[in-house]
Amino acid sequence: MPGRIEILPNREVLERGAVAAEMEHPAGHQNMKLLIQLRWLAVIGQISTIFGVGVGLGIALPVPYMLEVLSCLIAFNLASLLRWHERQPVSNTALFLALLVDVTVLTAQLYLSGGISNPFAFLYLLQVILSAVLLEVWSTWIMVAITSLCLAGLALLPGPLILPIDPERGFSSLYVQGLLICFILNAALLVVFITRINRNQRAGDAKVADLRQRAAEEEHIIRMGLLASGAAHELGTPLATLSVILGDWRRMPELSKNSELLEEITEMQAQLQRCKSIVSGILLSAGEARGESSVKTTINTFLNDLVDEWRTSRPIQDFEYDNRIEHDVPVVFDSTLKQTICNVLDNALEASPDWLRFEATREADALHLVITDAGPGFEPSMLTHLGKPYQSSKGKPGGGLGLFLVVNVARTLGGTVTARNRVQGGAVVHLALPLAAIKLERESDHHAG
Repeated sequence: MPGRIEILPNREVLERGAVAAEMEHPAGHQNMKLLIQLRWLAVIGQISTIFGVGVGLGIALPVPYMLEVLSCLIAFNLASLLRWHERQPVSNTALFLALLVDVTVLTAQLYLSGGISNPFAFLYLLQVILSAVLLEVWSTWIMVAITSLCLAGLALLPGPLILPIDPERGFSSLYVQGLLICFILNAALLVVFITRINRNQRAGDAKVADLRQRAAEEEHIIRMGLLASGAAHELGTPLATLSVILGDWRRMPELSKNSELLEEITEMQAQLQRCKSIVSGILLSAGEARGESSVKTTINTFLNDLVDEWRTSRPIQDFEYDNRIEHDVPVVFDSTLKQTICNVLDNALEASPDWLRFEATREADALHLVITDAGPGFEPSMLTHLGKPYQSSKGKPGGGLGLFLVVNVARTLGGTVTARNRVQGGAVVHLALPLAAIKLERESDHHAG
């Protein structure tokens, strides 16, 4: 039901948080995309080298065979691009196999173009370093063993082309020139891609930390919900007893003739009814009495009734209510969202008992509620950690839970809560909720579907 907060068991919340942390970790997918980009660079480099060496230097390379190997690399990279186009988890095995394909292609090209005498044999180091950064430890050591065996195989099995190694010629030696180019290429690629890989890793760690924090906050809400539900059950009996006693007092002859006492009894009954409504709301939010939890209404009706009820039950001197919603729509609200809005209004009233402003607007497909007060405003630390439990400017032990619950209710509905201090003094709290979370679909829409 839109607008409701479901209380989940502790184990279920933790399991959901663990699964979400595993499924939403973005580093593996980003790193796979980097390998695909690096592979395209390798394709361009191999094409340039094949035609540069064959045409420019006049070295007879087995071009047809090298182009066949290059075609396989291009086909694999296209398949990888299609496979990992959509955002999805990438395992250590997938990264290992991708690097293994790169090592296989490099080995085949080196075998066809000079083997161990080809200075670009040092590109194996690039594969090993990438493995050390991207893969788990056991996978990295396997990659070290594979590249070592490939290098040893190139030394034992000479290919169709043998290149001269003549370092004594200095820079005029093709081997020395190729060695310098290979070093510069290795260094440049490592700096660029390792930097980006580390950035992806930091982003992934931040995402996991955020999901763990949200799981901890949900568990905190569960504990408070269980405590509040138990307290609400315990308060039900004494509140019912007080209601009976006040009803008996109203019917007593000696009190029914005293207008002042009757007025006070009426006020006591009204406040008692308010307490019972609060207790009922707590039980509804905890998942009890589900049949009465949701109300079909419209945005304007809900907000106008809420403001009237809140204004008559609070000692506010100057309360400005500005409802700018012109096109009313049917929605479903429950006590949880009502308590959320009232919680923000109560906090603002406590900070600014003389003046308060409540503004409601609709922009596109979102409901925007803005509460403004003339109080001392938020502390900078509270604005930085908005919605964290026990962050309060009131100096009370256990304070700050009201705004914490407001933020989590809004987040459950897909909305946001922001806060800022006004230049002229006071604070502004902005609650934004998507209409899709509370909008009531018309019956015709259901029949059409």
